[in-house]
Amino acid sequence: MMRIGEAAAAAGTSTKTLRFYEDRGLLPPAERTGNGYREYGNDAITRLEFIRRGRAAGLTLAQIGEILTLRDRGSAPCTHVRDLLAGQLADLDAQIAELAALRDAVAGFHHTASAGDPADCDPNRICSYL
Repeated sequence: MMRIGEAAAAAGTSTKTLRFYEDRGLLPPAERTGNGYREYGNDAITRLEFIRRGRAAGLTLAQIGEILTLRDRGSAPCTHVRDLLAGQLADLDAQIAELAALRDAVAGFHHTASAGDPADCDPNRICSYL
């Protein structure tokens, strides 16, 4: 068993984050020593590492909670995870397309600004480059 600081260090997180995850139900309540200190086992570290991997994949804490709930109920969450990741990929592809379009627009404005002469700027347009 580990106290909260040791568990947080082992999982590469902070004690504040660990308490937050416990409050959100992502970690089961810690066992308490006679003097009230929280103690965590290796299962808590496993969950914290999973939460970190889920966050690295862009999943929300709510989505991670769904996965943990499925596992806690004895079901393999693999199909649910696959579906969540498919949604993540679709969202990322859409964001990448939006960023590519934005980059093209900014490149066009930059080209216009680079070729322009500030003396020719129409004061009624604020800036002729945009």
